[in-house]
Amino acid sequence: MNGDGPATEVQALYPFLYADSSDVDSLLEQVRRSTVDKAREITELRASVFARDGQRLLECARAMTGAFAVGGRLLTFGNGGSSTDAQDLASLFLNPAGDSPPLPAFGLTNDIAVITALSNDIGFDVVFARQIAAFGRAGDIAVGLSTSGNSANLLRAFDEASRLGLLTVGIAGYDGGKMAELDSVDHLFVVPSPSVHRVQEAQTTLYHVLWELTVAGLRDTP
Repeated sequence: MNGDGPATEVQALYPFLYADSSDVDSLLEQVRRSTVDKAREITELRASVFARDGQRLLECARAMTGAFAVGGRLLTFGNGGSSTDAQDLASLFLNPAGDSPPLPAFGLTNDIAVITALSNDIGFDVVFARQIAAFGRAGDIAVGLSTSGNSANLLRAFDEASRLGLLTVGIAGYDGGKMAELDSVDHLFVVPSPSVHRVQEAQTTLYHVLWELTVAGLRDTP
């Protein structure tokens, strides 16, 4: 086996899986170190993202507050794990904890019949853009999440949302990918990490903060 295959990558991430299982104390120490290292990575990454983007998060939250205050709705979308994050973001606004008011929010990956129909009849690239064309209206908010920033269906969704007059928010990883090149994204937040795990962990924190700031802004809105 060569030294740069998937097994080598897994071994680098989880060295304790390849350790001598007869040495229990050593194995437990490797597990502990691996856990501590990953916790340190995500803590430092989150801190760097918020140090860099804190002011822009406030500006984005103000724009979202303004949209909700005049009847705007939230449409969220993403692929794979980012689809789950998009659904989580929509549920934060629609069914919040505590005394926060529920706000109109819809995850565009929730209806599997619509997703599969559009994918089968037209193409996967349009599964979000077509829903935005049907449901979106000027003054609504479109939030798309991606680890790579290169998903074609997100790029088309942002272009359609911008064309219709929606406020657009992109959350990406790595270097932002093609999402960072779009003129149709009003607010872009990039988590600069080569690890998809750390990217999604930091993105989750980012959109939770965005929700908290938006809800706080609505409480202060007359």
